[in-house]
Amino acid sequence: MDEQKYCSLRLANQLCFPLYACSKEITRAYKPFLDQLDLTYTQYITMMVLWEKKKVNVKMLGDSLFLDSGTLTPVLKKLESKGYIRRERSSQDERNLEVTITEEGVKLQEDALSIPKAMGSCMSLDKGEMK
Repeated sequence: MDEQKYCSLRLANQLCFPLYACSKEITRAYKPFLDQLDLTYTQYITMMVLWEKKKVNVKMLGDSLFLDSGTLTPVLKKLESKGYIRRERSSQDERNLEVTITEEGVKLQEDALSIPKAMGSCMSLDKGEMK
């Protein structure tokens, strides 16, 4: 009787778990390609925003990636230590921290060009399916 009561709490009955598991598997599939660039998946998606925007404030970056500042700060420190980004306080408002891609970060984009295609091949997806 109680078993029926808690049926909705079974892992197999959760929408969130298959999505979580799928996300973990896809992130794991990226690893060998990102290892060649010495990047984690979170560093990679952070760089993707910067390749597109060139300069963003940390809040906008966190919002774009669905990351809080506690997660994003160590990622940004690591990318800065690698020379891919620069973090600076905004000249208009000292409370805002701006992140700018460096020349090295722009060069990294060239090296990363092969990753989407490699992931598509590894997942057996064609260009249309990847969109």
